[in-house]
Amino acid sequence: MGSRRVTKTLEDQWMVERQVREIYDFFYSIPPNSHLELQRDKHFDYLTRGLRKLGPSFSVLDANRPWLCYWILHSIALLGESIDAKLENDAIDFLSRCQDKDGGYGGGPGQMPHLATTYAAVNSLITLGSPKALSSINREKLYTFLLRMKDTSGGFRMHYGGEVDVRACYTAISVASILKIVDDELINGVGNYILSCQTYEGGIAGEPGSEAHGGYTFCGLAAMILINEANRLDLPRLIDWVVFRQGVEGGFQGRTNKLVDGCYSFWQGAVAFLIQRLKSIVHEQLRLSNELGTESADDSSESELSDEEEHLERTSSHVQKTCPLGQEGQENASDPTKIADTGYDFVNRRIAMRPVFDSFYLQQYVLLCSQIDGGFRDKPGKGRDHYHTCYCLSGLSIAQYSWTNEADAPPLPKDVFGPYSQNLLEQIHPLYNIVLDRYYEARRFFSCL
Repeated sequence: MGSRRVTKTLEDQWMVERQVREIYDFFYSIPPNSHLELQRDKHFDYLTRGLRKLGPSFSVLDANRPWLCYWILHSIALLGESIDAKLENDAIDFLSRCQDKDGGYGGGPGQMPHLATTYAAVNSLITLGSPKALSSINREKLYTFLLRMKDTSGGFRMHYGGEVDVRACYTAISVASILKIVDDELINGVGNYILSCQTYEGGIAGEPGSEAHGGYTFCGLAAMILINEANRLDLPRLIDWVVFRQGVEGGFQGRTNKLVDGCYSFWQGAVAFLIQRLKSIVHEQLRLSNELGTESADDSSESELSDEEEHLERTSSHVQKTCPLGQEGQENASDPTKIADTGYDFVNRRIAMRPVFDSFYLQQYVLLCSQIDGGFRDKPGKGRDHYHTCYCLSGLSIAQYSWTNEADAPPLPKDVFGPYSQNLLEQIHPLYNIVLDRYYEARRFFSCL
């Protein structure tokens, strides 16, 4: 046998595994409960300092300023903390100046409105939660902006003349859903576009023909749930893809053969968590797949179709059987009022399925390998930043609440890595990545308008 070729990818993977193993070996060699705690005070200090002032190096993120607000404010909310009145008023004032006169939010005052920064700004204001913050959102103009971003493909463009992708579909539908401005015109064709982005691996790509990716898979699945079309996806194959993205380190990778990254604690962990609430759809798809397989095995006649044509025919039949509308290409016949409350109905479903990932092992990776003295990082050897702090904490919350004691009201997490009272975070709404209490407050506010 010839020697195995050692690639750069393998070398990088081995280096990360070695760094993580050293951290775990050290942890298990010291007294129990040492270095297990979530460093709440240090994280809060790091985050509030970032909200007050950022250094010159952050100028490269000038078009992402609402994102910086969201990453910081959401992280603070996850810790169960709040900011002082001056900081809150400053944040509302800044985001208001990012709001375009014709709808949507740009990356900074005077910048072109963009779906991604619109999502970040809306989530930031909902996280702040005050009537002043929520009433600052011009929902009518925002709705017209979303319509302008609608593309003939069924998807959305990120900005005027920009790219059409699954990220745009999610941010548009998420904002419309949480602000209660979603309707048939907005969701028309979205399901078809996202369906065209599910790859042979089972995950979802950013656009048709691209590689399955954790961030896009979350965006695609969450959007399909919000428009009540998750059953059109091949969920068993999606499960196969996502469970193999959790590596030996405990964390998730974003794509096949890529390195672990703390931010995918949310992007992939949330996909796994969402699937837990889709148990009935998954089981129905598996049952239909088994029936189709049996029919194929019993059919002794010769098929005149090619393998690819036969696969497409079966897929089409499968979609028609599982889709409640029952007609290929006909989406959005659902009652708009029910679509508008999909997020509420979904989060209040019982968790009737055990986690499809190791939630305890994921928490271990986040706390021991991503957490540093104030803030979180991608992996050992990397520096901290607000983006990874936000999504590591979000992933930690997902892991903590992925298996709850349903006898409790409200449900309490059963598996919290480390000291329970110190490490337990606020629960998030997994479709929007907003702290659950803030979601309920926003829902009440916008329902009264």
